[in-house]
Amino acid sequence: MNTTSPAAARKGGTLALVCLATAMLMLDIAVVNTALPHIASDLDAGLSGVQWVVDAYTLALATVVLSAGSLADRFGRRRLFMLGMDVFTASSLACAVAGDIAVLDGARAVQGIGAALLFATSLAILADTFRDGAERAQAFAAYGATIGASFALGPAVGGALTSGISWRAVFYLNLPLGLAALALTPRLVRESRALASRRLDVAGQLLLASGLFALVLSLLRARADGWGSVRIVGGLAASAILLVAFAAVERRLRQPMLPLGLFRRPAFAGAQIAAFAISASFFALFFYITLYLQEVLHLSPFEAGLVYVPGTVVIAIVSAATGMAGGRISARAAIAGGLLLVAAGLALMTVVGEGSSWTALLPGEIVACIGTGLVNPTLANVALGSVSPDQSGLAAGVNDAFRQAGVTLGVAAFGTVIPAASALGHGDPGAYVDGLHNALIAGAALVALGALGCAALLGPTRERAGAEAGAVEAA
Repeated sequence: MNTTSPAAARKGGTLALVCLATAMLMLDIAVVNTALPHIASDLDAGLSGVQWVVDAYTLALATVVLSAGSLADRFGRRRLFMLGMDVFTASSLACAVAGDIAVLDGARAVQGIGAALLFATSLAILADTFRDGAERAQAFAAYGATIGASFALGPAVGGALTSGISWRAVFYLNLPLGLAALALTPRLVRESRALASRRLDVAGQLLLASGLFALVLSLLRARADGWGSVRIVGGLAASAILLVAFAAVERRLRQPMLPLGLFRRPAFAGAQIAAFAISASFFALFFYITLYLQEVLHLSPFEAGLVYVPGTVVIAIVSAATGMAGGRISARAAIAGGLLLVAAGLALMTVVGEGSSWTALLPGEIVACIGTGLVNPTLANVALGSVSPDQSGLAAGVNDAFRQAGVTLGVAAFGTVIPAASALGHGDPGAYVDGLHNALIAGAALVALGALGCAALLGPTRERAGAEAGAVEAA
């Protein structure tokens, strides 16, 4: 006899739908990686063109997600969730039929805007649906596990579709999933709004988007133009000016898109450091590791995707165990310890060479994925648990912005140490491997620094203080 109540069934359906949407978004960051060499060949694109296939999506997502959160609070989270799914699904079709790399990059940027609307509303919908502390923790654990597993599973899915059909199938996959989500959302998700919605911060939005775009563009061009060129120096200077102006505007506005006072809360600040560190290192390096597997080791897209399957299994197991452990593992231990494991895993990957077997990556992959399984389920709970309930949408948006900005900047920055020609199989494989080693070392150092910062900010007493501060409005 089925004793599940209608309310419990609806909650379960809401969680499944949000996780489906989140899986689509994360897959679209990772799933294209194994398709990039085929995209470059088919559309006659260089490394910069295929870097933008990733960065156009994550940059648009990172810069729009905070404004999307404000719009969702004002006009309704379910309404914005469905609008985001509409935009994401339609732009996926545009990506699938693109006949030029510039068109594909532009469609990916629009897709990123749709993803921003979905990301901004997903955690807020879960927070509204699961109000009991224990239930909410389990829901956030499932959400975090979905992020990690989807990102790790993405290359295998992309490889299978690219090898078996075409790189375009990577984007066609979103169409049935998006249509199914649109049909189910009105039945499974109730509408919710913030009691006091925030105004749209137009000035902040423009300054943040322009500043990050100038920074990413400069990093992507730095290797070819030279760090001392007028274009690169000018671009970096413009980025610095725009981002400083953004901070100044946010400090003066009564309702900024990014209340800087939130970062006075140690737990909230620690969550953003962790989100950025793991995304700018491990997640960003997926791009270059996948190119190594295909262009240096000459694996097919499907074979390259299968390399990530052991890590996917590890993330799923560790994430589930972390969620079940609940409060028995402190946020400090899970996040700082997990980041240190990611750093160790990236360092272990530096053993790979031109003639290595793909199995040489496995020890580092497994260690890094254990760390990811500890970090991801914990992050959402810390980020939202350190603010008051009416700020949950804002906190979710900030956390997603730091994640996507990390991937964007990581892909661009690591490209400065890897020869563009070698990346797509036209140059010296040894030069690519040397560049990859440097990128792995830099990524390990970055995530290790993130671990130290989180260990300092998420101390036992500071975790309690952060939770208590959640009831106080951000300055």
